[in-house]
Amino acid sequence: MKSILAGVAALCLAVTGAAGMAEAKPVTIKVAYENNPGEPLDKVMRHWAEQVKEQSKGEITFDLYPSSQLGSKQDVMEQAMMGMNVITLSDVAFLADYEPDLGILFGPYLTEDPQKLFKIYESDWFKQKNESLKEKGVHIVMSNYLYGVRHILSKKPINTPADMKGMKVRVPNNVMQIKTIQALGGTPTPMPLGEVYPALTQGVIDAVENPISVLYGQKLHEQAKYLNLVGYLTNTSVWVGGEAFFASLPKEQVDLIHKTGYEAGLYSQKLAAEQDAEMIEAMKKAGVEVVTPELGPFREAAKAVYTQFPEWSPNLYQQVQGMLK
Repeated sequence: MKSILAGVAALCLAVTGAAGMAEAKPVTIKVAYENNPGEPLDKVMRHWAEQVKEQSKGEITFDLYPSSQLGSKQDVMEQAMMGMNVITLSDVAFLADYEPDLGILFGPYLTEDPQKLFKIYESDWFKQKNESLKEKGVHIVMSNYLYGVRHILSKKPINTPADMKGMKVRVPNNVMQIKTIQALGGTPTPMPLGEVYPALTQGVIDAVENPISVLYGQKLHEQAKYLNLVGYLTNTSVWVGGEAFFASLPKEQVDLIHKTGYEAGLYSQKLAAEQDAEMIEAMKKAGVEVVTPELGPFREAAKAVYTQFPEWSPNLYQQVQGMLK
C-alpha cells in the first residue's frame, strides 16, 4: 500500500508541479485528528487555525475535524497522499514506513528531554530525511509538536515488566510501539484511538498507553483505574500533509503555514508543561491510583528494541545518541 501511495503521490506531484507558481488564492485545509474537542491537542489546533487565518488575512482557512471524523490516521494519510487538502498528526514511527531511520526517534527511553529531540529535527541529518520524504509524497508541516510523555493506564497495577505479562495493551499501529510493548512484556493490540473506550469497557484490551492529556481527555480512566507512570516514550510529533497538495500552493502560503505551525508547536509545549499535574489530580479524584514504578527494569527490557531493525543505517543508535548529547 505504501508503494502504491508513493507512486500516486509522485504522479500528483508531476501534475501539480507548476501550480505552485500560480497567483495566491483563498485556500481551505482540513485538519484531521483523533483527539476530542477540549483536549490540549484540540486547543492547539484552534490556536493554529486562528493564527493562520489572522496572519493570512483570511486567505488561508483551517477546517478542524476532531474525533476521527475523517477516519483513522491511516485513512487521512492516504487522503493526503492522494493530493487532497488535508493534514493530520503523525509520528516519526509512522513516517518510518517511508524513511526507516526516522523510527529511532520514537524509540523507548531514548531521552527524557523533548528539547533534545527537537534539536534533531533541526539538524542536517533530519533535513536530508525530510527531502527524501518530499520525494515520496510526504510534506511535513510542523515538526515541533509536543504530544507528551506516554504512560500506561491499566486495570491492574504495573510495578515491574513482569506485571505486564499477558496484558493486552492498546497501541497505535506502528512497528516501533508494537515492538516496545512486546519488549516490556505486554501483548500489543493495535487499534484506532476512537475504538479504545469501548474496547476497555468490553474487556477486549486490559490497558492503553498514551500521554496523560489523552488518557484523561478520552475519559479512559473511567474504565481503567491504575495510572502507571512508566514514561517509556517522550512523544514529539509532526503534522503532515501530501507534497502534491502543498506543491500546488504559492510559496508565500506554504511559508506562512510553516511559520504559524512552528508557533503552534511552541504553544503545544507550553500546554504540555502546564496541564499534566492538574489532570493527574483530577484522575485521582475519580478513583485512579497512581503507580510510580522503579524504571530501571523497564529501561533494561526496552534496550532489546534497538536491535530489531536491520533496515536501519549502520550504527544509527550511536549516531542519534551523539546528536542527543
